[in-house]
Amino acid sequence: MTSPGDLSALMQSDSPHAVLDLRERATYEKGHIFRATWLPRRLLEVRLPTLVTARATPLVLYDDDGRLSELARPTLAAVGYGDVRILAGGLTAWRASGRPVVEGLNVPSKVFGERVLHEMKTPEIRPHELKARQRAGEDLVLVDARTPEEYARGCVPGAVNIPGGELILRIGEAVRGPETTIVVHCGGRTRSYVGAEAVRRMRLPNPVLALENGTMGWTLAGLELERGASRWAPPVSNRSRTAAALVAKRIAAEDKIQFVSVEELRQIWDRREQDNVGILDVRTAEEYVAGHVAGAVWAPGGQAVQATDEYVAVRTSTLVLVCDGLVRSVVTASWLTRMGYPRVRVLAGGLGAWIAEGGAVEVGHPTSLPSGWDPARDAVKSVAPGPLEKTIVVNVDPSDEYARQHVPGAGWVCRSRLEMRAEAMLPDRNARVLLTCADGTQSTLAGATLARLGYRQVKVLRGGTRAWAEAGLPVERGATALWDVPDDVVAKAYDRGPAAMECYLSWEAALNSDGVSPIPLFPGAPRTS
Repeated sequence: MTSPGDLSALMQSDSPHAVLDLRERATYEKGHIFRATWLPRRLLEVRLPTLVTARATPLVLYDDDGRLSELARPTLAAVGYGDVRILAGGLTAWRASGRPVVEGLNVPSKVFGERVLHEMKTPEIRPHELKARQRAGEDLVLVDARTPEEYARGCVPGAVNIPGGELILRIGEAVRGPETTIVVHCGGRTRSYVGAEAVRRMRLPNPVLALENGTMGWTLAGLELERGASRWAPPVSNRSRTAAALVAKRIAAEDKIQFVSVEELRQIWDRREQDNVGILDVRTAEEYVAGHVAGAVWAPGGQAVQATDEYVAVRTSTLVLVCDGLVRSVVTASWLTRMGYPRVRVLAGGLGAWIAEGGAVEVGHPTSLPSGWDPARDAVKSVAPGPLEKTIVVNVDPSDEYARQHVPGAGWVCRSRLEMRAEAMLPDRNARVLLTCADGTQSTLAGATLARLGYRQVKVLRGGTRAWAEAGLPVERGATALWDVPDDVVAKAYDRGPAAMECYLSWEAALNSDGVSPIPLFPGAPRTS
């Protein structure tokens, strides 16, 4: 066990470690330890080997009261993590010791965004002023710096989508001339400011502004968003690529970005079991899928800055950024270095150099099975989709995926808490139980858990709900039988309504360097800081 004081000291030290919050996302959002990594217990076998490659790294687990952490300990031991500690008394004890708890998601990145705004004095434009300038026909280009999916859900009318990590490379294709005003926006604040400052670092003659409070500010001003937009900057011309490369070289010199050769990256990667390593491919999804350095994680540049805590669990990890050359890697490395990550590197020559020197390349998104898969598969039988008689069907998908479609009559439970819910959900250990999920992976792990608990007739739906639907069998839709609290999915502030958007923007603007905001993110709820 680790006391709150010991954990606080560890987190303030330079020693490699990871602090893992094992609760579900909505619970984590309402209060967690600043700089803890959100990694729900149900995803440990899938995500932890990538986040913490050196298995001797001290891991500190916590949840509300310690129960989830105790359940997770054997899993981590089986995967090979030898130094697993549990926060004594969980988050409850941390609070009782007078230590702060912060609200929100990706808080370190949002703190950085506010720092960028104040330190760099990012010029802003208010929604109604932008609308007036649009109506007047002024020479403007609006850039939405979010992901294509977010952009399509709602952007400022007329905006073109250039995700933040692509801005320096592609902005030249979007502007008409040196007089064109460039306005960058996101859904709220962080990517607006970081994106605008990335463009400002190019030292273009163009005025560059951030839209105050992004699409949420636009909506709260009573203005309509455009839905379903699909405008993307044209392909990068040689002229833009050359100009961007010159900017990147200057940024690398100014920020003292360190480069590694192909051979040095090989050596770093070969030591990943002794020292934590993350290879981050910061290109587009299409480029990553077409071919990437073997072992690299897809982390598009804008998201690597916007949600750094989702890609990096050990702050002292060596992070090697890869793109097609140097532009996107250098820009992302610059931001991560300014965020305080001490060992950020860029692969010199990018993927092209890696391939030229015989480096291994993978295509597509990784499909590796979770740790512990083989013993789980051996512990429980699988059955093909077909008629079900006197069988209790249990679905362990995320709750929103369960609501989209599930086997008729299936009840939903969060796999993180399966042992806690099993007795009430399945009081008869001789009952016929069929576990399912989207593809059969999580349900196989869940089936092995029930088998360990003494359930004698547990089976797994082979291929999961997808195989069931593909077999032409009927599916049920909606949250029809929730046997657990659906706290695994978080609605965006703009989906919660105007009051939630106003609270979110006020909370974000008031963040301090420790991730604490005096403005409550959830008004009416007990304060957690």
